[in-house]
Amino acid sequence: MSFNIGLSGLYAANKQLDVTGNNIANVATTGFKSSRAEFADVYSASKLGVGSKTIGSGVNLANVSQNFGQGAVNNTGNLLDMGIEGSGFFVLSDNGALSYTRAGTFKADKDGYVTNTNGTARLQGYGVDANGVINTSVLTDLRIDTSNLAPKASSKVDSTINLNSTSDVINQTTTPFDPNETSSYSKKFSTTIYDTQGNPHPMDQYMVKTGSNTWNTYTLIDGRNPDGSVATGENAKAPVPSTMSFDSSGGLVSVTTPNPVAGGDPIVSSTLTISNWMPGATVNGAWVSNGAGANEKGIAINMANTTQYNTDTARNPPTQDGYATGHINNLTIDGSGVMFANFSNNQSRAIGQISLASFTNEQGLQPVGGTAWKETYASGQAGFDVPKTGTLGAIASNSLEDSNVNLTNELVDLIKAQSNYQANAKTISTQSTIMQTIIQMT
Repeated sequence: MSFNIGLSGLYAANKQLDVTGNNIANVATTGFKSSRAEFADVYSASKLGVGSKTIGSGVNLANVSQNFGQGAVNNTGNLLDMGIEGSGFFVLSDNGALSYTRAGTFKADKDGYVTNTNGTARLQGYGVDANGVINTSVLTDLRIDTSNLAPKASSKVDSTINLNSTSDVINQTTTPFDPNETSSYSKKFSTTIYDTQGNPHPMDQYMVKTGSNTWNTYTLIDGRNPDGSVATGENAKAPVPSTMSFDSSGGLVSVTTPNPVAGGDPIVSSTLTISNWMPGATVNGAWVSNGAGANEKGIAINMANTTQYNTDTARNPPTQDGYATGHINNLTIDGSGVMFANFSNNQSRAIGQISLASFTNEQGLQPVGGTAWKETYASGQAGFDVPKTGTLGAIASNSLEDSNVNLTNELVDLIKAQSNYQANAKTISTQSTIMQTIIQMT
């Protein structure tokens, strides 16, 4: 029986060496999780149980468990290198067969899909619709869309303006408004707007102080009236102003614009709406359409943040929602796993979001090689969600998670396993000596 006990000890020590050796071999493997050999003693038993003086029958390998603790996350400079800071697993699909990994060494294939290092499995996440809204209801293969961003026609302009209350009043009877005469207006503000083909157009607003608390605003696009007619010179059509009124404290009271409908009441609103401006340009003195159109709802110019205080006439940088055609410049991935495409027109748009998986019992996962695991009955079903949700960790782009193997501990474990092996071998050797002594006695 002692031979069997010693033999089981040799087997256990050998398995401990195997596990330790595998940890050391993978000390530089991205996303690798160290393992530990767990042993249990063996006792013979009958139907009536184990007696109080029963001697054990040796040892067996009870389990090889893995340590899913966090490894160090280090920067690599490669965008599609990703580490997880916290719990969770990347989800990979090989023709529908799901596997899970902590190794974020990803790349894009010829079709733009994000795959693992071997290119055999695609990273899973959530897609976006035509408006860039992420759909988190179903997993899909993440793909980097490198197509151009279509232009968008401007539909609104927002800005904060102050008009100097001490500016000189301009008599428009003796000095009618003329965009070519700086003495006919108090201040000019310019904003670039875009038509349906992404062509830029300068929209100029001329501020004219006409009274102690009143100002006229003239709006020209491409140096012409919004309908394309000339504002000065031969066959000119005089621009139609909007009138802004302020109270004694410098706050805006109203903005009044003549109604474009003949005989209609003036429009009183803090928003100036240009509903029919004509994209084009002057060619040889004639106005020529560029084939594009304006936003079908017109352009709403928000004047609500206009004040009249005793300080310089100035405007904060305006914002408008139009833009030209954009080609992709680069990608960024934030901590919640959202992949953003950044375009040459200073726009950015979400093109997908990475999904992470979690399990009730990570120890129940089955290692399948390639630093990946498969779901089993013991692990429970995978739960999918976006990073930084619940217990799921954050995504660290341009980084990889190192192995969590502690090399010092593993080297000490090697010494222990070697001593265990030698001690068990000595048990067998001693038993052999005893057997030889008994044989010699006979």
